[in-house]
Amino acid sequence: MNNKYIDLIDQSFHFPQEEFKLEDKELHFHDIDLMKLVEDYGVPLKFTYLPQISNNIQRAKTWFADAFKKHKYKGKYNYCYCTKSSHFKHVLDEALTNDIHIETSSAFDIDIVKALKKEGKITDKTFVLSNGFKRDQYITNIADLINSGHKNCIPIIDNYEEIDLLSEEIKGKFKVGIRIASEEEPKFEFYTSRLGIGYKNIVPFYKNQIQDNKKVELKMLHFFINTGIRDNAYYWNELHKCLKVYTALKRICPTLDSLNIGGGFPIKNSLAFDFDYAYMVDEIVNQIKLVCEEEEVAVPNIFTEFGSFTVGESGGAIYKILYQKQQNDREKWNMINSSFITTLPDTWAINKRFIMLPINRWQDSYERVLLGGLTCDSDDYYNSEQHTNAIYLPKYNKDKPLYIGFFNTGAYQETIGGFGGLQHCLIPTPKHILIQRDAEGNLNTKVFSEQQKSENLLGILGYETEK
Repeated sequence: MNNKYIDLIDQSFHFPQEEFKLEDKELHFHDIDLMKLVEDYGVPLKFTYLPQISNNIQRAKTWFADAFKKHKYKGKYNYCYCTKSSHFKHVLDEALTNDIHIETSSAFDIDIVKALKKEGKITDKTFVLSNGFKRDQYITNIADLINSGHKNCIPIIDNYEEIDLLSEEIKGKFKVGIRIASEEEPKFEFYTSRLGIGYKNIVPFYKNQIQDNKKVELKMLHFFINTGIRDNAYYWNELHKCLKVYTALKRICPTLDSLNIGGGFPIKNSLAFDFDYAYMVDEIVNQIKLVCEEEEVAVPNIFTEFGSFTVGESGGAIYKILYQKQQNDREKWNMINSSFITTLPDTWAINKRFIMLPINRWQDSYERVLLGGLTCDSDDYYNSEQHTNAIYLPKYNKDKPLYIGFFNTGAYQETIGGFGGLQHCLIPTPKHILIQRDAEGNLNTKVFSEQQKSENLLGILGYETEK
């Protein structure tokens, strides 16, 4: 009878997969021996596999290069990393080895840019695209960067006041982009994005504030929709509306030469994940060229701002099942030795799914369970998985420890969870490991941060601790 966990996976999915395989009956991720990580560092544990950041950047660059070649596209492609996905230095250091540019969203992002410039990781030629609603310190920091000689810092105008605010602090001429306030899908609670300027208002805005302004040069139109890049009628319709605005602007604005299509590439969240990235890139490039040819304007340089796609698939978290609670005749709760609310906040806040697999005991029989965290909060649970919202794991056995991993968790979770600060119910932030490969391809691991201690949290709260 095929009742082992490995049988369930074999019957449900194509397995092994590129990043997942079994060796000695235990799970390996990108050839990382996960049980060895558990044995060496303990659990709960967070890790970042740095080479996957470069892998995904190079994948995207290849897709765009192939599409440009196929369609004889005459513009240039610029890959930008959306820093808010993960601001950590080890992430930026790895990403910037791939000749990329960056996108910022707040004042302190610019301080990171300055630190990277000081280290020689970026130069004045690196594009720094500054998105977001800008006031006070963000405006000042952008101005300081441009005034220091970083002419490729391009603030993306989000509202009607930002041109004047920037002009007051920037010395001499500067470049800008304009963000389109896209219309959201009907199922959204609001109709138009709060970010940017409406489609119908962009050309009048250009004429009123930029066209005769000798200090400001429009270089870029920025387009992004909240649901990301999807092969559906909604996405293609919004892209075409954007292209109509671009071509209308281009006819009256010779300096406009770039279209930023934002981010929004999905990342793998299930063993059944299927998304044809190459097709989507090819069709986007094709549509941009076709509309520009129809409107008889030159094709733009294309910028992207991939954040989750860049860093998401590099991250993982490993927990131990501490105990099983049989709450009624149907519900079994497997309790992890950490908290979902604090370590994977998107599972709680937006019901996000990640790939979840056991690390060991794949040859054991399985059962349907719910997963609960340690906080005394009824929302601290995870119950969404690839088996039609059911979670199956090897059967709980108090004498046979079970370890589970969540994968592709590298975007947003640490910053949303308040890395290094207070956690809900004072559950400590887990130990975090960085994994890199040397020139020979050998894996190297090191501790980035230790698990929080009581005195760390008490100090933040204002309590005196023994020294």
